[in-house]
Amino acid sequence: MDHALPIAADVAEAYTRLREWVVETPVLESAALNERLGLRVLFKAECLQHTGSFKIRGALNRLLQLKADEREAGVVAFSSGNHAQAVALAAHWLGVRAAIVMPSDAPTIKLESTRAWGAEVVLYDRAREDREAIAHRLAAERGAVVVPPFDHPHIIAGQGTAALELAQFARERRLTIEELYVPCSGGGLVAGSALAVKSEFPECAVYAVEPQGFDDTAQSLAAGKRCRAAPVGTTLCDGLMAAMPGAITFAINRRELAGALAVDDAQVRAAMAFGVRRLKLVLEPSGAAALAAVLATKPRARRCIAVMLSGGNVDSELLADVLRATDS
Repeated sequence: MDHALPIAADVAEAYTRLREWVVETPVLESAALNERLGLRVLFKAECLQHTGSFKIRGALNRLLQLKADEREAGVVAFSSGNHAQAVALAAHWLGVRAAIVMPSDAPTIKLESTRAWGAEVVLYDRAREDREAIAHRLAAERGAVVVPPFDHPHIIAGQGTAALELAQFARERRLTIEELYVPCSGGGLVAGSALAVKSEFPECAVYAVEPQGFDDTAQSLAAGKRCRAAPVGTTLCDGLMAAMPGAITFAINRRELAGALAVDDAQVRAAMAFGVRRLKLVLEPSGAAALAAVLATKPRARRCIAVMLSGGNVDSELLADVLRATDS
């Protein structure tokens, strides 16, 4: 890669690099939802990916391109959970030492999975400490390479391979994806997805979906520059709480996105329940955000849209609570 911003060709190269490592996750449909909306909705089930989320695509794409001396020195990452697990697994596969800075209130399932792959977990206080500063300090002390969760060309290109598979699926079935909805935190998945899907369907409108009160991408798009958004309230979507878009991701997203939408916790809970009952998929709150947006949006004059179901790492207590509440 000899350019500052990743392009569609980088996503295609990442797809070739990763295809023997990652799962080509299924694309699913719900006949009931198709009938209700009067169009076809394609769901890309990245909740069935290694470690339960799309994150392995970017993490592995980055680690596979480290030089021999960088692999020897090890890596440091910072994450609320899914990127942590992905870096831990990629490092395990490649025999690289990994330290992951994670919030002390991260879901138990994400903490346990990260440790299970052999990574060192360094806990921090989300409210009072800066995870990125901690990670960079550790990396400097150890001579390690920092693997960021979203703002790196290799990460963005790797994440985009999920949407490239989705676009190829649609093309093979002579479908045109007119809209794509993608969960958004720092913007790596939606940036890579926009590059990928627009390489097949240039007119596709790509939407970032954020939690209500954590809409830094929406604010940044409106301002035409990166904005740091002060969080308003709380959110179930622990993986979508970035305070500001990445510099690289926003440079792509301000050019490629049709807009950004916000969903609240009630809509996310309804989407999680829909995932279990209609798609037979377990979705974490962040992974269900894009589905929540589609379920809450009035149908438009479209024939085919797509939704990225980005992760399924949810604590059993929360999932049980969601299903009990939606039964009542």
